[in-house]
Amino acid sequence: VQLQASGGGLVQAGDSLRLSCAANGRTSPIPVMGWFRQAPGKEREFVATCTSGGITIYSDSVKGRFTISRDNTKNTVDLQMNSLKPEDTAVYYCAASGFLSGISYRNSNKYSYWGQGTLVTVSS
Repeated sequence: VQLQASGGGLVQAGDSLRLSCAANGRTSPIPVMGWFRQAPGKEREFVATCTSGGITIYSDSVKGRFTISRDNTKNTVDLQMNSLKPEDTAVYYCAASGFLSGISYRNSNKYSYWGQGTLVTVSS
């Protein structure tokens, strides 16, 4: 499975941005697809994830501002980011995994496939 992310850019605080990720190499729905991010000098952190069954999980820092969605027929996952803040500045990575549960959804080590990352910069 190869993941290709797109949609990053430079925006101002309060603006919106939409990230997209497409998975190639698999015809059946990927059980879990999500997003992580890594800010300069910080560790990679969980942002949001979505199962093929429609379960969505968000980090507290983005809940209410970001929305994750999937198209199982195409194995794509989007991240709609609204009310962006400077602290959202990071490289955003698309990730995919087999079946997960519980706290594993938020654990980057449980995801087997990763995209190349797309940079989101939010200016104040």
